[in-house]
Amino acid sequence: MVAFLATDRDDGTDRPVVARPRLRRLPRTVRVVADDGAVVCARCEVAERMIPRMRGLLGRDGLGLGEGMLLRPAPSIMTFFMRFPIDVVFIDKAQTIVKIAHSLRPWRTVGARRSAAALELPAGTAAALGLEPGMTLVLADDATTQ
Repeated sequence: MVAFLATDRDDGTDRPVVARPRLRRLPRTVRVVADDGAVVCARCEVAERMIPRMRGLLGRDGLGLGEGMLLRPAPSIMTFFMRFPIDVVFIDKAQTIVKIAHSLRPWRTVGARRSAAALELPAGTAAALGLEPGMTLVLADDATTQ
């Protein structure tokens, strides 16, 4: 492997040219509401890029009340290396629930046919809200719903 280091600078010095690191893009936050008006997730981070989707909830100790993460696209998820159980609500392109995995423990995988996204919530949230396959979820920009 050959690597090149640029040393010819416009200012006449031979110091190496160092690329400035890009600022990491903050995750977008949305509010998720069920078709019956119940707030499913008040502060839901949206992970649409590869690295944020892969990172997911790793390194966290849990999700607080009203928190969640929407992974898109995500026909399946895995909870390897996670520290806590979660509910996973799979939704299709029309934002209709196609499957719910209740209290999925660490070191498990789950998927759903026709799923376009996975909504990860604190364990027990889906049952407490009465979420069921066939219900429609509405994603609203967090800034417009407060």
